[in-house]
Parts: sequence; C-alpha cells; structure tokens
Amino acid sequence: MLEEKVRAFLKRQGIELNNKQLLVGVSGGPDSMALLHYLWSFKDQYNIGLIAAHVDHMFRGEESFEDAMFVKEYCKEREIPFEMEQINVPEHIEKTGKSSQTAARDCRYGFFRKIGIKYDVDYIALGHHGDDQIETILMRLTRGSTGKARAGMPFRRPFGDFSIIRPFLCLNRNEIEQYCLETGLNPRRDPSNEKGIYSRNRFRKEVLPFLRKENPQVHEHFQRFSEDLQSDEAYLQELTVQKMNTVMKKKADGEISLDIDAFAAMPMPLQRRGIQLILNYLYEEKPASLSAAHIESIFSLLKSPHPSGKLNFPNDLHIVRSYRQCHFRFPKEPVQSYRFEVFEPAIIQLPNGGSIIFEYTDCPDGNLNNDVLLLDREDISLPLIVRTRKTGDRMTLKGMQGTKKIKDIFIDKKIPLQERETWPIITDRHDRILWVPSLKKSHDAAQPKTDASYIILKYIKQ
Repeated sequence: MLEEKVRAFLKRQGIELNNKQLLVGVSGGPDSMALLHYLWSFKDQYNIGLIAAHVDHMFRGEESFEDAMFVKEYCKEREIPFEMEQINVPEHIEKTGKSSQTAARDCRYGFFRKIGIKYDVDYIALGHHGDDQIETILMRLTRGSTGKARAGMPFRRPFGDFSIIRPFLCLNRNEIEQYCLETGLNPRRDPSNEKGIYSRNRFRKEVLPFLRKENPQVHEHFQRFSEDLQSDEAYLQELTVQKMNTVMKKKADGEISLDIDAFAAMPMPLQRRGIQLILNYLYEEKPASLSAAHIESIFSLLKSPHPSGKLNFPNDLHIVRSYRQCHFRFPKEPVQSYRFEVFEPAIIQLPNGGSIIFEYTDCPDGNLNNDVLLLDREDISLPLIVRTRKTGDRMTLKGMQGTKKIKDIFIDKKIPLQERETWPIITDRHDRILWVPSLKKSHDAAQPKTDASYIILKYIKQ
C-alpha cells in the first residue's frame, strides 16, 4: 500500500515526522492533494502540525481561483490552516523575461518561504513523485546539464531556515491516482499539463510510457540513480574544493585566477567540477544558456598551444588566458592611466595596489635586485616620473646596446595582459625610461661607490 511505501521511504531518508510542523504546497491537483491527505491521515497519530499553502498564479482566471477555493474548502472540513496568495505571474514574466514555469516557481517558492517563517515550520513538503523525477533527469541530460543537476530533484534540500522534502519520490503517477480514487479525493486538473508546448509534457506523454512498458518500476531505479549520483557528487565536490584552493586565487573584486599547470595535474573529474565551482562563484544567477559545451570550450582554451586567448560567456563573463594563468572576470571600468611627478622623498601609492618608495641615501646596502633602482643624484634631474606605459615606449638596457620595446619586455617576462596596463614605468624629466620595476633597468642605474649620494627607488608589489 501507498502508506507503507511512503513510510519506509521516509525512514530510509532519515526523516522523522513526529511532532514536526509541516507546510504543504497544495495546487489542488492529484499529487499535492494526495500528499496533504496522506499527512492529514497521520496527523493525530504522529502529532504533525499541518499548514496548507496555495498560490493562484493567475494564468487561468476564474478557473485557477476555483482551484484555490477547492483547496480552501478541503482544509476547512479538516481544520487544516490554509494560506493562499494571488500572484500576477504573467506580469512577473513581462518584468523579468523568465519562462512561465520558472517565473511561477520563483513566485510560489517566495510565498512558501514567507508562510514558513510565519508558522515556524520544520519542513516544506512538496508533492513531486517518481515520474516527475524521471522527467526532470531526462530533460536535464537532454539539455546538457552537468554535476549534481543531472541527479534531478533531491529528496531533501535546504531552503532558507527550513528544508524542502519530497515524500512521494518513491511513487509513480498511477499509484497516486489510485490513492485518490481509494480515498475519495476528486482533485482539480490543470489543462496546461496536456499542452505539448512544454517539454516536460512531451517527455511525459512520449518517453515515459515507453520506459514504463520496459519496466513498470522504472521510477524506483531512477530514484536510486538520483540518490547515488547525489552522494557521489557530494564527495567529489568536497575533494574539488580542497584541490581548487591550492590552484586558484580569489580576488577582492570577484575575479578568479587559475594556475593552468597545477590545475592540469588534478584528476579530470575534479577539473570539470573545479570549473563549475568557479562559474558558480562568479555568477549570482547562473544563465540558463550555460551548458556542458561552455565547459568544454574552457578546456580547449587551457590546452591550446597558443599562450593567450579569450572566451566570452553569457552575461559578459570574460575568460582570458595569459601564458600559464587563466583569469575569469566580468569587465571592469576602463583602466585609467596615471602620471606622478616626484621631486623629493615620498611614497607613491599606485592604482594597481603596489607602491614606489623614493629615498636619499649615502650608503646603499642590501640586494639591488630588479625591485630596487639606484641612481646617482648628480646624474639625474628631478622630477622623476612614475607613469603607465605609452604606445611605442622603448628603453636602453643595462649591459646591452640599442633599445628595446617595453611591449617586448612584457612578452619576454610573460606578464599577463591585464597587468601591463597598470605596470609602473619610471622616467626622468625628459621621459627617458630608467626602470621597469621588477623587470629591467636602464644603463643609468648606478653602482654603489664611496663619497657619493644616491636616489634609491623601491618597488613594493601588491
């Protein structure tokens, strides 16, 4: 019988309803009415608190309002608290551009959250069943969903301060219809469930009958597949987070940088989930158009023999490869060039987060590496200029004849493209380049000697 089957399913899922407060989403259709009736029949035995919540989506005018009144009358006869709201979903669709099903779901779940808070419920129970699960899994596989989305609907998932549970995932549609007959329920019927314009209805009418003919208990196998996939996915996600924390850096503005070589050393199942992890972090709401094909394009970019490349993803997410780094980010404000004139000792804070320190010294010591420039005060006319690069910039290099383009220095040193625009360039008052901090010095760089006075510049990176 249905009662024993659902009770065993709840026990296997670790859900105990004794002394719990439940909000039941009730449309008036067979699935939700059967669920409400099932829980009501055990209400006193298990001391269950029940509240019925109904949303009139205002798609069908008077007919949908009659659905609400049907549920209200059922609840009144059984002294079940009833909450309803009329929400103009067509207006919501027009404002948001979302599909009718997505918009209706958003409005419905928002109402459930509000009523759940009002009654301080433990669970929100929904009437999705095993055939719904089959349809959901097949639809998601067909459109290229990845990760845990392929597992369909979880039996239980967090929802604000509550949990959503689906006690009927162990049943098929025929079992629910039979239960309605046996208990004298006469549920409402939504004619939109018969329309072939919805992909779910096409799966329901064309694919499910074939699967059920092959195996009448196919819904149980799909549910088991869903649960196995969800548990496997949870474990792999945990491993992915651990690994990704060692190969990527999250920046304050939401940008993520990925070390390509370290990432490539990860097992492929973790790589795929790692890309998903990055996209989930960056997208506040993941675009419906994002699919497995996008993930594959990222792998193609990472494996490309070319040192640089770019992908444009939905909602203007840019994925830029620069040498052995890959950057995921949304466009920022255009880079602003800068120019500082320095006449005396000072600390110049740079827009890229670094700084240039200007000091005088008579006895320079320490390591005069590429982050430090020493200049003879007698040879240099102030002010010194700290600026961003300009088209055609060239400099003489210490120990070499002729000049070299700054662009070529950046390329040789594999400086990422997005860093070049804010990299500091140090020149004298005549715009002669003396130093590209951390990279190259001109032949004007001094060597320490006695009885001399120096300007010492230090570059402190972000």
